Amino acid sequence: MNASPPELETVEIAPRGKGRACVIWLHGLGADGHDFEPIVDAMNLPTTLGVRFVLPHAPLRPITINGGAVMRGWYDIISLASRGIEDQTGIRDSAKAISSLIAREVARGIPERYIILAGFSQGGAIALHTGLRHAVRLGGVIALSSYLPLAGSLGAEKSPANQGLSIMMAHGTDDDIIPLALGHRSRDHLVAEGYDVAWYEYSMPHAVCPAEIATTAEWLRNRLA
Repeated sequence: MNASPPELETVEIAPRGKGRACVIWLHGLGADGHDFEPIVDAMNLPTTLGVRFVLPHAPLRPITINGGAVMRGWYDIISLASRGIEDQTGIRDSAKAISSLIAREVARGIPERYIILAGFSQGGAIALHTGLRHAVRLGGVIALSSYLPLAGSLGAEKSPANQGLSIMMAHGTDDDIIPLALGHRSRDHLVAEGYDVAWYEYSMPHAVCPAEIATTAEWLRNRLA
């Protein structure tokens, strides 16, 4: 019997205008749902899009790469080496929890084609993992300063409904947490699997910058218009 996915606490920012779309935005390791609240105002999306932002808090868990310190994380990180061991159970449990948030938005009247999964760093990894396997076509996936987890299983597990999913990835050229090369490998793997990836690079470390925020806002406007 499969265990129920963990129920996530969320921060919600109400839509400007009538609600017709949703962005579920996942924070990075050690942060929480409040971390990307300022991004919503910074993107200044048109009220006509009616976007509700849902920003969940990841569960608290020990993180191996940080000496076992307990912090909010979507899964444990043992290593970021290209052939490192991945926390498959944690990744899949978090994906189930995000799928439950998608179902909640559908129950609130938002069609899945108007639901975007977005995330930074570890949150972007979960957005990619979940979106590419979701059974019904979503509006798109945004992965900032991130990478593709469990890449080796994607070919067997990807959803036909989301094969043509719009994907935006962006990365800092000076990222010393998730190296740019790992982002490149993830992008190339997705392209090899037949996905259309819009890729952007910015002169920055493991962070976001105004130009990246502007690009993300434009990408969202194009997907949700």
